[in-house]
Amino acid sequence: MRALRVVGLHEDGKSIVCEDPARGERFLLPADERLRAAARGDVARLGQIEIETESQMRPREIQARIRAGESVEQVAAAAGIPAQRVERFAYPVLLERSRTADLAQHAHPVREDGPDVRTLSEVVAYAFGVRGQDYTQAEWDSWKGEDGKWVVVLRWRTGRSDNSAHWSFSPGAHGGTVATLDEHAEDLLDPNRVPRTLRAVEPETVEQPAPPAAPEPPPAEEPAAAATPAPEEPPAPAPKPAPKPKPKAKKAHPAVPAWEDVLLGVRSQRG
Repeated sequence: MRALRVVGLHEDGKSIVCEDPARGERFLLPADERLRAAARGDVARLGQIEIETESQMRPREIQARIRAGESVEQVAAAAGIPAQRVERFAYPVLLERSRTADLAQHAHPVREDGPDVRTLSEVVAYAFGVRGQDYTQAEWDSWKGEDGKWVVVLRWRTGRSDNSAHWSFSPGAHGGTVATLDEHAEDLLDPNRVPRTLRAVEPETVEQPAPPAAPEPPPAEEPAAAATPAPEEPPAPAPKPAPKPKPKAKKAHPAVPAWEDVLLGVRSQRG
């Protein structure tokens, strides 16, 4: 970064002439509000000018939105600028909200017959104790409503449920008073209402499909009725034995005369 030296005021009376000692080059620097804030060392004013230049949302509007209950992140997103630039203007307003929430805890709830002798913090702590909840985990906050009145909120978590109760806070003598704005606030303050035991929300169980039913066994065969015996059938006749084959008759062969009979001419008696 090169260092420049101031030469003097330009003839237009709106710019300052600066020169580079090494090169002899001259530059014009507008003598605007930013330069005057830098010359005074006014860092806050420089940041304000930067926001006004880069965003359409002015610091006063930023603080008004923070005071109305918006967070730094919400305002930064709406203004289109980094959250760090919003924090410098939101910080004093956030302190105001925190201080108001502390004051409201020492205020007295308004009953039908007048303000309660106990403070808001004492009544709420008792209700948490009856319900078996940890009051130290609850968080207080406040903001200013459109009607100009302060709204105090208590946030706590039960299981997986986020709960909140709201009261309208009116500062005054002896700590001021608070009036309920919703049902949760009435539940915490009404002494005649039976405290409801809040149970943690159980995680949803996914029903598993039932296993397929086992096939039913086939019906057992019924025994034959003994009362009605089947009629006895007559025994079948025994098969007749096959006739024995007759022996073949021997063929009668003609008697052959003996040789001596032929010679002698006598018929032999050989059968």
